[in-house]
Amino acid sequence: MDNTYGTQEVKIVDRSSISLNGVNKIVSFDDEEFLMETVMGNLRILGSGLELLKLDTVDGNVKIKGKINSFMYIDGKTKNKEDSIISKLFK
Repeated sequence: MDNTYGTQEVKIVDRSSISLNGVNKIVSFDDEEFLMETVMGNLRILGSGLELLKLDTVDGNVKIKGKINSFMYIDGKTKNKEDSIISKLFK
């Protein structure tokens, strides 16, 4: 991956808490979704009853509690690939 700028460690315990480092910015969050920019790319966490327990902006450490349903990196390349396939179909 060409846009990584460090390492990232993620720890999920019993789908009830998640701790991670390498977070550059929390873009948005509520009790069902967290969107954040990390050193490994944009990250989306989905769940229910999600709460931000810890935010260390200096070291980039984040801890969230609640029921974790999904943990997914969002890569812009996938969208571009789909766009290029669609654009080829309609040339």
